Amino acid sequence: MTRQEILKRQQEIVDAAKRENRELTAAERAEFDDLQRQFEELPDGAEGQEGAQGQRTAQTTVTERQQVQDPQQAAQRAIAAERKRAADITSLCRSFGISPEEYINNGSTMDQVREAVLGRLQQTGAPVNARVTADEGDKFRSRASDGMLLRAGIAVQSPAEGANQIRGMSLRDLAIECYSREGEDAMHYLRMDSSELYSNLCRQFYNPTAAFPSILDNTIRKSIVQLYNQVPTTFQAWTTKGSLSDFKETPDHEYVMGGLGDFEEVPENGEIKADVPRTELLPSRRLKTYGKQFSMTRQAFINDDIGFLTKIPGAYATKAKMTLDKQVYSLIFNNKKIFDGKPLFDDAHANVLPTGAKPSQQTIQKMILKMQRQKDQFGEAIYIIPKWIIVPVGYEFDLAVILHSTQVTGSNNNDINPLYNYPINIVQTPVLNAMAAGKAAPWFMVADPMSAKSIQVDYLNGQETPIVRRMETPGTLGFTWNIYTDWGIAVRDFRGINKNPGEVIE
Repeated sequence: MTRQEILKRQQEIVDAAKRENRELTAAERAEFDDLQRQFEELPDGAEGQEGAQGQRTAQTTVTERQQVQDPQQAAQRAIAAERKRAADITSLCRSFGISPEEYINNGSTMDQVREAVLGRLQQTGAPVNARVTADEGDKFRSRASDGMLLRAGIAVQSPAEGANQIRGMSLRDLAIECYSREGEDAMHYLRMDSSELYSNLCRQFYNPTAAFPSILDNTIRKSIVQLYNQVPTTFQAWTTKGSLSDFKETPDHEYVMGGLGDFEEVPENGEIKADVPRTELLPSRRLKTYGKQFSMTRQAFINDDIGFLTKIPGAYATKAKMTLDKQVYSLIFNNKKIFDGKPLFDDAHANVLPTGAKPSQQTIQKMILKMQRQKDQFGEAIYIIPKWIIVPVGYEFDLAVILHSTQVTGSNNNDINPLYNYPINIVQTPVLNAMAAGKAAPWFMVADPMSAKSIQVDYLNGQETPIVRRMETPGTLGFTWNIYTDWGIAVRDFRGINKNPGEVIE
């Protein structure tokens, strides 16, 4: 055998053990040693019949001789290298959600794997996974915000670790703590009076890394979200929710399709007849912006009054939701003209009773039957399911008796109550009482929106909670915030809501 053949065979023996992650067997070790003896017995200059392609001379390097001196060490080094290659490939592939088995089994190098991973990411357009963790500054801001909310008496679910230690700090102490964490000399600010310290804080208005203004923003946002969700309004129970992406009026090409002909029998060898669907224009929708402005005054800071962070923003958030609630009920109470030029509740819409009365077994049944006789835009019968009764304060207890008694109350023969456990929900609102102001208070019946829509409230990109933004107002001494929200109320269909003009509530 030539030197090249001997080295090749020795390498094959080592590679076999490396692939199987084992050491050389006794037979492999004996063969390896025999090949080594043959290699050493070859005379210098003996080239054998090595071909022209890839021939090696007798000038075998010292490195090559060392590599074959101890086959056991060579195998161990090879196994260790293979283990490292497999681990490196596995770590790289898992970072990008790619299976590493293919590259481990086919003997790919790390450079080849990197090239393959980059090629796959370019083909799929997948972004590189990144994990962002909060630094100590972020943790402190979260801790301080939760601590201030706790101090104000607002319940915080899962407050940040350490929030209880901060809840006892005054606004002055918190401001100095922020300066200290930003590398400032705390003693310098401790010597300042509260008025001078407040003036220094106001200079941080446009500093994006300043902690104190950021803590104020976070505290206000959290209090707004929590208090807004606790406002006891009722419009959201029965209206549908929508989303618009801008303030433009929705385009006129928003249609509903229908008027399809009935399926007709097709006789043997007969022809299926063509049908042309009809469309009807749907009402347009549009958003409007509503907002207010409030500020943290110099006096509030000096007095250590944190109400401006919780009570004042919370009051504005509450007022925003109550304004929306009032607008929804004003729409159905005032009965203005809608998209077809007629009042919302009109004989032409077949959704109003001619005579007002308070809720009773008879009046509720009339409302249900009137709603269930509605037809769609194309004159077809529709299956409408009444789901809510909306009443002013004063009828809730009567409705509880009407809907949950087995017999008709006051009847001569204890007649069976057909409305017993009828699947309809009661929504009671004092807004209707306030609007009636001593006159007849109407009440309404609303259908399940899956069967017929009625009133819809749209938000800009689905954002319900008011947005708060800190800003600087010329001539105002202090931090100032704008609180605003965007909504629009639209009548989607008159078929999903009925009106009973009602009567005066004593």
